[in-house]
Amino acid sequence: MRYYPVNLNVQHRPCLVIGGGPVGTRKVTTLLDCSARVTLVSPAAGQVLRGLAEKEQIVWKQRSYRSGDLDGMFLVIGATDDEALNRRIHTDAEERNMLCNIADRPEICNFILPSVVRRGDLAIAVSTSGKSPALAKQLRKHLEAFFGPEYEPFLALMGEVRQRLLRHEHAPEAHKPIFERLISGPLLRWIREGNTEDIDRFLAEVLGEGYDYRSLMETTGTQSTSEGFDSTSKKP
Repeated sequence: MRYYPVNLNVQHRPCLVIGGGPVGTRKVTTLLDCSARVTLVSPAAGQVLRGLAEKEQIVWKQRSYRSGDLDGMFLVIGATDDEALNRRIHTDAEERNMLCNIADRPEICNFILPSVVRRGDLAIAVSTSGKSPALAKQLRKHLEAFFGPEYEPFLALMGEVRQRLLRHEHAPEAHKPIFERLISGPLLRWIREGNTEDIDRFLAEVLGEGYDYRSLMETTGTQSTSEGFDSTSKKP
C-alpha cells in the first residue's frame, strides 16, 4: 500500500473518537491541538477525557457506539480493543465515504496517522505505511533531537518577515534570495543562544532598517527567549 501524504485542516470541523482509554485520549488531545470540534463516544473514559468533558472542551456521549454517531462528522477514529466494533466502525464509515482511522489496524483504515515532530507550526511526519510503528517512533526521536525548540521561533520569524515583505509590495520573485540568505545564515544558532544583538544586526543587513527580532516575535505571539535554549540537546 502506498499512501498519499496530506495535511488535513480539521479546524472547527466535527470529529468523532470512539474509545475512552489511553489511545482514545491521545487521539482526542491531538485533534484538540488542531482546533477540531471533538465528540467522544465511550461508556467510560479516563481522567483527562472526563476533565475535558467537564470543561465542555469536548462532547462526551457516555454510551456505546451507534452507527448514527457518524452522521455529520468529518472524520472518525476508532480507538477500542473490540475487533468486531472496530470493523463495524470501518464499515459504517466506508458506507458514508468518510475519513476513518482505526488505531493499530491499518488494514481497516482509509488514512493512517504518522509519527509527528512538532515545533510550533513546523510539523515533520514520519510514516512506515503501517509496517513498523516502532521504527517510526525511533525515527521521530532522532528528528526531535535534530530539530530543536529553536525551530518554533525561527519559523514564526520567517512567517512574519514574509508577511511584512508582502505588505510592502515586494515582488514575490525577489523574496527567494532574501529567504535563502536568512535560512542559510546563522539565525538558528543565534536564536538557540538567545543572541538578539547579532540577530538584529543580521536582519537589518538583509532586510533593511525596521526589522528587529523582539518586535517581530511580539507580532507573531510566539514566545522568544534572551537566554537561549538548552545547549545539552543535539542541534543541527
